[in-house]
Amino acid sequence: MKKSNILLILLVGFISTAIAQKKQITIEEIYGGAFRTEGLDALRSMNNGTQYTILDFDRSNRTSSIDVYDYGTQEKVKTIVSSADLDGVQYFTSYEFNGDESKILLATEVESIFRRSTLGIYYVYDVASKQTIKISDTKIQEPTLSPSGKQVAYVADNNLFIFDLTSKTTKKMTDDGVKNKIINGVTDWVYEEEFAFVKAFDWNANGTKIAFLRFDETNVPEFSMDVYGEELYQTQHVFKYPKAGEENAKVSLHMLDVKTGTISKVDLGNPYYIPRIKWMNNPDFLSVQTINRHQDNLKLHAVNAKNNSVSLLLEEKDDAYIDITDNLTFLADDSFIWTSEKDGWNHIYLYNEDGKLMNQITRGDWEVTQYYGYDQKQDRVYYQSTENGSINRGIYSINSNGKNKKALTVAEGTNSADFSADFTYFINTYSSATVPPKYSLYKALTGKKVKDIKDNASLLDKLRAYEVSPKEFSTININGNELNMYMIKPLDFDESKQYPLFMYQYSGPGSQNVSNRWMGANDYWHQKLVSEGYIVACVDGRGTGFKGRDFKKVTQKELGKYEVQDQIAAAEKLSELPYIDEKRTGIWGWSYGGFMSTNCILKGNDVFEAAIAVAPVTSWRFYDTIYTERYMQTPQENASGYDENSPLNYPERLKGDYLLVHGSGDDNVHNQNSMRMAEALIQANKQFEWAIYPDKNHGIYGGNTRVHLYNKMTNFIHENLRDREIGEESEKPMIDSKKVKG
Repeated sequence: MKKSNILLILLVGFISTAIAQKKQITIEEIYGGAFRTEGLDALRSMNNGTQYTILDFDRSNRTSSIDVYDYGTQEKVKTIVSSADLDGVQYFTSYEFNGDESKILLATEVESIFRRSTLGIYYVYDVASKQTIKISDTKIQEPTLSPSGKQVAYVADNNLFIFDLTSKTTKKMTDDGVKNKIINGVTDWVYEEEFAFVKAFDWNANGTKIAFLRFDETNVPEFSMDVYGEELYQTQHVFKYPKAGEENAKVSLHMLDVKTGTISKVDLGNPYYIPRIKWMNNPDFLSVQTINRHQDNLKLHAVNAKNNSVSLLLEEKDDAYIDITDNLTFLADDSFIWTSEKDGWNHIYLYNEDGKLMNQITRGDWEVTQYYGYDQKQDRVYYQSTENGSINRGIYSINSNGKNKKALTVAEGTNSADFSADFTYFINTYSSATVPPKYSLYKALTGKKVKDIKDNASLLDKLRAYEVSPKEFSTININGNELNMYMIKPLDFDESKQYPLFMYQYSGPGSQNVSNRWMGANDYWHQKLVSEGYIVACVDGRGTGFKGRDFKKVTQKELGKYEVQDQIAAAEKLSELPYIDEKRTGIWGWSYGGFMSTNCILKGNDVFEAAIAVAPVTSWRFYDTIYTERYMQTPQENASGYDENSPLNYPERLKGDYLLVHGSGDDNVHNQNSMRMAEALIQANKQFEWAIYPDKNHGIYGGNTRVHLYNKMTNFIHENLRDREIGEESEKPMIDSKKVKG
């Protein structure tokens, strides 16, 4: 025998022994928090720019505190307030300073309403006197301190209130709020979910005015969900939910004069949506964004609060749609910074106070993915982008004239930044597929590292005892496009054997699953599967983000067409690899990903042998107006786009094994989607497996729920992929599943 062959056998034996000594990740560990990373909780820069605050928790004693740290030394300077020192105040879970940091808003007993909205008991803490004042005995929404710190505006029972801290009196500023009819000062369900904000009011710079939105939901259809609970009879949760093509709430802008209490309506010319309001630095001027129902025509208005007159600052149009962001920033003279995809890539623009374009600040075939702010003293714009590759993120700065760009932190992987108030420092968070989050302090102007703060090294040490396989990043040419992909192979991968292929994706517009960042919960589950004999792959197809406007918006009016074609074609191409068993291919996804996996096993019924769909959309006719119509227009305008890509319309194509999962309390993607899918499959006489999780929302979590769900999914794919009996139709030798652990 050749010496090289002997060495190879010895090496294989050594690797096998080393792997055998490692532990497999378990689902119980994943959802028990065994691999949780450490972070910096609720960090906020202080006005002085040299210090920041962190919300620290002592979970054993059920106390919390706001602690001050020095940027330069990273040493704790002092504790501003601890719940242990406050009589009658429970453990607080969030905090907010007023403008001059003399007062702090403390949140306790917080409970969720929907994805972003909450109710809670709130207190105002006076930093100088160390006194605490309770705002309301009942739970309220979105309390916000006035610039002076003397008043708090908030919403309760769909009405706007102002609490005076000196007199400790409360004034009800609106009185027409009614559940499921009229809302003042906070958003309705669909705005909260799709425009990503809840607080729909804002103080001006001197606290004399509050601008707020009013929602008239009277004609919006109601959706109801049974809540099974633990009592003898279930209850019903009824709320307004406008499905695609149905009527939305009528939204209007109003101006409250705080001193007199008078409210006036601002005439914006009957806008369809008002997705953002924001005061300028000049207390007399409010900026308002409006957009039409198709969301392809956005207008930025200036409202003069003295007389409610309105002027147009900026208008954008797009053949597909325009994204709403929080990047609008007013400079000292109320010139402003804006981001746009109008040149084909998302970039930063500078306009003067009258809305005239002064300069395109960034440009190139890459995307600005985060705008951090502008240091007017140094004339530096700070941002995150994909300049170092679409799966990576780097931090950069540039002058407002588009010159003197500087790379600050651009190591391959994902860099994000949290800047001090005066842009002297930033804390960089870095991670990659192989490095858990590391926190480091940098000088913003030079990009020079000052010191490391935290690195999660203990997690890496812990993971050395487990079977963890690397993500192999690459691209794959599918339907004329180079698509980003990763693949994970077993540590003892043997190219002469064949492995089942399990694909994961989300695929929604502008999304990204293939990214060079640290693992999330699904990644750990995938690692478990890989250690049990699978190859896991993920491909970001057409319609996903960060590769330019045209790549992202090609799916317009056809959600589920090109994305499904790409996943099917990718599975076919990967199956050509000698170590992939083409007769054991599965796919899974959650939400949009569940819509995709369902379509894939139907339209790709000769490619996929198994699919899991968790909380899937099965017809876009069932989903909300703002999200769906942004990409599909209305069903009345685009019936074919809705129906030709709906799995409800071809259940008879099912050949493989299909697992359908939903939470009965999903207020977002309603369980109706899965019920209708189940009925379609039943009437097509197609067998399938399914699971309904009682009263669980779109996240399907709580107690042992995630452990149960992921064990169910694991068992399903073991039975239908890894341990699948193929017969003689497969020409390739299969991996011996009996030799695979698990």
